[in-house]
Amino acid sequence: MKVILQTERTYLREFLPSDAEFFYSLNLDPEVIRYTGDAPFANIAEAEAFIEAYDQYRVNGYGRWAVCSKDDDSFMGFCGLKYHPDEDLTEVGFRFYRELWNQGFATETAKACIKLGFEEFNLAAIYAHADRENHGSIRVLEKCGLSFVKPIEYDGHMANLYRLLKEDYDAN
Repeated sequence: MKVILQTERTYLREFLPSDAEFFYSLNLDPEVIRYTGDAPFANIAEAEAFIEAYDQYRVNGYGRWAVCSKDDDSFMGFCGLKYHPDEDLTEVGFRFYRELWNQGFATETAKACIKLGFEEFNLAAIYAHADRENHGSIRVLEKCGLSFVKPIEYDGHMANLYRLLKEDYDAN
């Protein structure tokens, strides 16, 4: 198991095939995927195929990572960086089980991923897309220092584009 980083309450690691059941149940909750544009996995085997085909660590050196509790090693969701070649940008993103919402896990892990992106991967900027109605994610992005750039259409939804420049990160 490759641990990427640790926060006060969590550690982030690369996805494992054994995470398939957790991915399946995470995406089964319609509220969790409400603003993502993703459909739920049809079954655990489909989630396992997704994990097995996930090549972002090899291709980009980073990706989304499983977020696990330091207390009991339980899978909580995921957070990390994703490169979008069509837009030539890297975004921070997160998804957690609904029972973990409003406990600061998204902010805690997103801040750690942003730090990693700037300090280890030397990114010039980190972006995020958020559906305009997804007020919880927007609050997380703002707490992480990202600022509104412009309205966009993303995955067929009206969304907002946010950005944090490395020089602004360094200044704070």
